[in-house]
Amino acid sequence: MLALSRYNTGMDERDSAKAVELLNACRTELAKRIVGQREMIDGLLAALIAGGHILLEGVPGLAKTMAVKSLADITGLLFKRIQFTPDLLPADLTGTLIWEQGSGTFSVRRGPVFANVILADEINRAPAKVQSALLEAMQEGQVTIGENSYALPEPFFVLATQNPIEHEGTYALPEAELDRFLLKLLVSYPAPEEEIQILKQAAPITGINAAGVSLRPVLTREALGFLRAAAEAVRVDEGIERYMVSVVTATRPPAGHGLAEHGSAGKPVAGAEGIYRYISFGASPRGTIALHRIARIMALFEGRSFVTPDDVKAAAYPVLRHRIVLSYEAEADGLDTDTVISRLLAFVPLP
Repeated sequence: MLALSRYNTGMDERDSAKAVELLNACRTELAKRIVGQREMIDGLLAALIAGGHILLEGVPGLAKTMAVKSLADITGLLFKRIQFTPDLLPADLTGTLIWEQGSGTFSVRRGPVFANVILADEINRAPAKVQSALLEAMQEGQVTIGENSYALPEPFFVLATQNPIEHEGTYALPEAELDRFLLKLLVSYPAPEEEIQILKQAAPITGINAAGVSLRPVLTREALGFLRAAAEAVRVDEGIERYMVSVVTATRPPAGHGLAEHGSAGKPVAGAEGIYRYISFGASPRGTIALHRIARIMALFEGRSFVTPDDVKAAAYPVLRHRIVLSYEAEADGLDTDTVISRLLAFVPLP
């Protein structure tokens, strides 16, 4: 366990090195259960530091649930898993009022959402009323039971999963809820070498496999507070901030494509006009704020006290991929959101 009591908010080169050391310790612990998946692990850590929520998308069997549970284990925070189903009710999530016969009054029975780390498994299987209750929890840090609102524990971290290949019995997440997720992470298949290692870990027919390996709570509340202070101290030049705004505004189609014109001159990004037929709606200012937060954490991951354009580019994909609504033409041409983001980044001038 790292000695964190000596840390303070005055960040310097040594503090950046300590932040990298702590992040590597987190990766080492998670690697005891999770093989590979570096992008997912770094995304989970980044969102936890930023105090945001994550949408995880990937086919079944890619260790999404194990990754979330492992993250809770290395933090020592209270973890709850909620399996979303079409018959789920808001009260199943938030809790309900119980009539006490003896006292003649109602008492509050709190639901599983009252925890620090929430796994919303297969979130797109729940109906609109449940989504609405979760939206209040994610945005306001509270839930309403009866006539009263109750604050959720701090930190409060929602990690929602959805299966991209099954659509029967699912409900598309509303754009307002999608926008509340700080990041959307795509969980990919492991490389062959990684899958061999997974096979070896899961080989015993009886006994303890990777899921039963205990993890040290290296990311305590004190350590998390240090990482948040370190990320807050990362400098962002005004030119980089203008670049961030240019990247986000580049996702918004000009007049005639569904939205008002944008950009410093009220025009689309030069040379990118052909891309806008693939975009119905772009990212809101909430996306710009998220890009600013995650780019600083990307710099922290590299041990730097300042943000570079490469940090912005790396952060753009998980920050924007769920905030851009593609047109039917994009689907017809086989384009996904990451491809559109790549093309837009190629046209936005570097600072």
